Amino acid sequence: MWLCPFAENAMESERTFMRNVKRVFVKVGTAVVTRADGRLAVGRLGALCEQLKELNSQGYEIVLVTSGAVGLGRQRLRYRKLVNSSLADLQNPQYELDGKACAAVGQSSLMALYDTLFSQLDVSSSQHLVTDTDFRNGSFRKQLSETVKSLLALKVIPIFNENDAVSTRRAPYEDSSGIFWDNDSLAGLLALELQADLLVLLSDVEGLYSGPPSDPDSKLIHTYIKEKHQGEITFGDKSRLGRGGMTAKVNAAVCAAYAGIPVVITSGYATDSIIKVLQGKRIGTLFHQDAHLWTSVKEVGAREMAVAARECSRRLQAMHSDDRRKILLDIADALEANESLIKVENEADVADAQDAGYDKSLVARLALKPGKIASLAKSVRVLAEMEEPIGQVLKRTELADGLILEKTSCPLGVLLIVFESRPDALVQIASLAIRSGNGLLLKGGKEAKRSNAILHKVITSAIPKSIGNKLIGLVASREDIPDLLKLDDVIDLVIPRGSNKLVSQIKELTKIPVLGHSDGICHVYVDKSAKVDTAKRIVLDAKIDYPAACNAMETLLVHKDLSSNGLLNTLTKELQHEGVTLYGGPRASSLLNIPEAHSFHHEYSSMACTIEIVDDVQAAIDHIHQHGSSHTDCIVTENHEVAEIFLHGVDSAAVFHNASTRFCDGARFGLGAEVGISTSRIHARGPVGVEGLLTTRWILRGSGQVVDGDKGVIYTHRDLTQ
Repeated sequence: MWLCPFAENAMESERTFMRNVKRVFVKVGTAVVTRADGRLAVGRLGALCEQLKELNSQGYEIVLVTSGAVGLGRQRLRYRKLVNSSLADLQNPQYELDGKACAAVGQSSLMALYDTLFSQLDVSSSQHLVTDTDFRNGSFRKQLSETVKSLLALKVIPIFNENDAVSTRRAPYEDSSGIFWDNDSLAGLLALELQADLLVLLSDVEGLYSGPPSDPDSKLIHTYIKEKHQGEITFGDKSRLGRGGMTAKVNAAVCAAYAGIPVVITSGYATDSIIKVLQGKRIGTLFHQDAHLWTSVKEVGAREMAVAARECSRRLQAMHSDDRRKILLDIADALEANESLIKVENEADVADAQDAGYDKSLVARLALKPGKIASLAKSVRVLAEMEEPIGQVLKRTELADGLILEKTSCPLGVLLIVFESRPDALVQIASLAIRSGNGLLLKGGKEAKRSNAILHKVITSAIPKSIGNKLIGLVASREDIPDLLKLDDVIDLVIPRGSNKLVSQIKELTKIPVLGHSDGICHVYVDKSAKVDTAKRIVLDAKIDYPAACNAMETLLVHKDLSSNGLLNTLTKELQHEGVTLYGGPRASSLLNIPEAHSFHHEYSSMACTIEIVDDVQAAIDHIHQHGSSHTDCIVTENHEVAEIFLHGVDSAAVFHNASTRFCDGARFGLGAEVGISTSRIHARGPVGVEGLLTTRWILRGSGQVVDGDKGVIYTHRDLTQ
């Protein structure tokens, strides 16, 4: 049994610890509490209080640490001084307000607002002003813990702030000595003292960036790893109003996280950021003592990832054919051995997708149904047993005496596959890449992140160290895609599998050749000579066998004569009996009394389809060319002459006679698997298997020949291909 090394002692994955969180500390900074002019940001505070009320009602224990008193007091005292100023004072406005006085004035105003907002929400709050000196007293700390415990039991929200008005530090806004020195470090200290399960630090930006957030090259860091990021981050200016800024937040977060309290820095401007954090959404920057176990200490950049895949692929190509075959067999074994682990992660993805309200068709593509892992393992073994694709001599020519030229098959190089929803696609694509000797970069949809992650780990664990698991890279962030699409010197082919929007976006962003299809608008045309039973079987199978598949029938075209002989009614009744919702074109909707389709160019990917009546086979062909997507189209007829007209007239990647469109599949075609179904017209078309991931090169063997202006060279150009 080949067990994935992550299977037996699987670490708690990033952000899944949120399920066990009960006591939450939230710190809100001055830049969030106040506006740019120093006035209170009442709207933001109202949204914050509504979030805390919602969490309080859900059973969470909430403690709030707030800044803003000094900034608010300064604004109020400036206004008061302005009102009381003489003309001479106004002409010389240079003055400094005492920070302690600002804190004293602002604190009462700030707490009055919190009390008003929480009272409107039927929530009780309490005020706690503390100083650095207080925490040097063991009795104080014990009493503090007991008081907060009692308040939380009564569903009261304690609100803490540093009592700057009576702070004994000489320069409380500059001095960083003592137990804590700002409200960020106070929040971290309180989280430890009062045994928080989570600390959320709200900022005026989305989280911690690799550089100043205003720098377009800066990127949001989703998970902070001390070993990597401590010396690499460039901080911008401190907070415009408070005394901390991001540097203070990071210091507090690191201290708390490595003492066992998870911390998330996220935006206080968003109206639901705290709720999203507790739902496990990947927002803001996470600090956790186990973060180094979730993410590689050295995050690989786009170019480095692509270059590593190419280097690994060259080692793969150099292996003996039997060794490459063994890798695939080991992958098949690993999939079966880790089926239960894969199932757990996939079920979590499906549950999240359902909770998020995704379409049923997407959820259907996302789920790995019973028997799917066994089916995937079987397809991998089929690939392993196929004829060796690399180094096949496609043509052998004698150019001249003793000068032999061979055209041979070889891998494309490095593939970038961007796909949505279907985690089983990852297995198929990875297996095809290995069989064809290509390096591979994969980016799956966020809805399948757990499934894709575990499948990637299982597969790469079966790759020998001599090749390297960087042969197959899993791109973690959508933000990396634009960088990868610029690497036309390293990546050789992009294959997008998804919506028309996805394919169009990728084509606009890259110079790399793009292979793939967008829509799967497949037609079945039932001709007037079709047998009733044959037509029923094919139409029903094409629609209901797997409605979410790209090769499922989306439009049924029916010869006009069938509306009078009863076959049209038979087909519609059979579809409706199976639960298929029918929409009609102008002719069919009027005749059958069904809703009119808003467009013929529509992929339902569900138990629905469009029906239209056409005059003859040529009208059917014209309809397909006008409204189809050049994917797969079928004719049902007993007239072979009409069938040939259709087969040669329809310009699609796959055209069938008396066979369901569902047969358009790499495994069913005997390709073992497919990276997708291409509707492109260059390089590969239809189901793309191993052959579609190969190109050719020329090998010339001589015995010292030179051109020298072709003097004395007698070209024979004799075909030696066996």
